[in-house]
Amino acid sequence: MKIALIGAGNMGSALARLITSAGHSLTITSRTPDKGRALARTTGATYKEGDVARDADLVIVATGYADAVSALRSAGDLDGKIVVDITNPLNADYTGLTVGFDNSGAEELQKALPGSRVVKAFNTVFAQVLAAGPQLGGETVPVFVVGDDPEAREVVKEFVRSLGFVAVEAGGVKNSRYLEPLAGLNIYLGYGAGRGTAIAPAWIGIQ
Repeated sequence: MKIALIGAGNMGSALARLITSAGHSLTITSRTPDKGRALARTTGATYKEGDVARDADLVIVATGYADAVSALRSAGDLDGKIVVDITNPLNADYTGLTVGFDNSGAEELQKALPGSRVVKAFNTVFAQVLAAGPQLGGETVPVFVVGDDPEAREVVKEFVRSLGFVAVEAGGVKNSRYLEPLAGLNIYLGYGAGRGTAIAPAWIGIQ
């Protein structure tokens, strides 16, 4: 696949290494060009500013949630494009969500970019787990996938599997209202409760 990755932080860096190791073609863009170029050099990806979406099969937004819409709009024409949202709408100290109950970050992205096909994935996986690879505690880490476009979900699930993770079908984008709080719980366990980042949520019995 041809992947466009927006962001070169911890999550973006971990994903970039997985993507290129899996043999995908990767183009990186970042609001900090030096960081983006350095990541591209170390992973064998291409760095580009501006229209990275044009030739991409998937556009992954790996910025903070607050920057996601503006970053995506600067990536080019997203009409018909599959946008993989890995963000979580966290408050400044990571102790809560800024949207919830009757809305979600992924739904807000879909509203802001109505021509795109938003699929939520990877938001419950720590960057440290991504960097270490899909195996954790003798098990393969699951990635929950939600979105309103069935074809887009299938493409993202194929992508998830290509990186070695278990792709878990989790329904329409509305179910991001459950996945984003789950990510918040994972963050609490990892940092607030001091369990460390070598953890990931999973459902027993799901293959």
